[in-house]
Amino acid sequence: MELPLTVEIILKAVVVLAAFLTLPLAIGQTEHKVMAHMQGRLGPMEAGPHGIAQLVADGIKFVQKEDITPAAADRWVFRLAPAVALIPYLIALAAIPWSAAWVAADVPASLLFVLAVSSIGIFGTLMAGWGSGNKYSLVGGMRAGAQLVSYELPMVLAAASVAMAAGTLSLTGIAQAWSWWWLVWQLPGALVFLIAAVAELQRVPFDAPIADAEVVFGPYTEYSGLGFAFFLLAEYAGIVVMSLLFTVLFLGGWSGPFADTLGPVWTLLKATLVAILILWLRIAWPRVREDQLQRLAWTVLVPLALVQLALTGVGVVIWG
Repeated sequence: MELPLTVEIILKAVVVLAAFLTLPLAIGQTEHKVMAHMQGRLGPMEAGPHGIAQLVADGIKFVQKEDITPAAADRWVFRLAPAVALIPYLIALAAIPWSAAWVAADVPASLLFVLAVSSIGIFGTLMAGWGSGNKYSLVGGMRAGAQLVSYELPMVLAAASVAMAAGTLSLTGIAQAWSWWWLVWQLPGALVFLIAAVAELQRVPFDAPIADAEVVFGPYTEYSGLGFAFFLLAEYAGIVVMSLLFTVLFLGGWSGPFADTLGPVWTLLKATLVAILILWLRIAWPRVREDQLQRLAWTVLVPLALVQLALTGVGVVIWG
């Protein structure tokens, strides 16, 4: 029995919103525990059994804190920045397929749609830096903008390589065209995409724009209460979106045994492993300087992505 179109849209919206509200919290809690155990600690233990409700407790704490707008700030820009940083990831999540049937919005050229929408988050960071009326925030915002623009190019080139191999810009079509030997054929592009995604998320070792030892806390220096919490949630939501996108592009999405029934489970498991890898980088790698960060993007990742694109073109001509 088919559901009416309006009911189907509402159900999909509720499912996407529920995933958006729970998966980033799960990633945040995982980071607490993974980082703690890798450093020989226990991590948070008081909120719930084994500290599993720590992120919920943090959310309650942020709600109770006073939300301050600096006197020198551009009020509307300052207030809107957290939403501009967060909402694009919600929209992007709706277009990423979990299986051939599990996709909330199967839009045409969904790869371009997800890449375009997720890149809008940079405007939230720039708005936060500019609207805070703080020189440290402005410097951090400009650094973040330069970093995200630099790493957007290698990420798009790596994604274009997979789209060329699959012959489609549809994420569902890419996952269905994926083959196990792509793990070797598209490996350079996968490395480029993963590194660029970590830089896009401003995660260690690419967190110089927001590191407290660099420019206080960059564009987020003046934020408190829910505004600050939304920026943190945007970071974890970005990890979820990038992990799912990497899974669909380079790991075959829902490919695996009994994919017809367990497809979404395979997607979740693969994306979880990618997310844990991103979390692991925070513990395992030191922060790079701003000049090293830019040099890596333009002298290593962009040429490597172009080489991958050329190899894919040759492969398509020979085997396509």
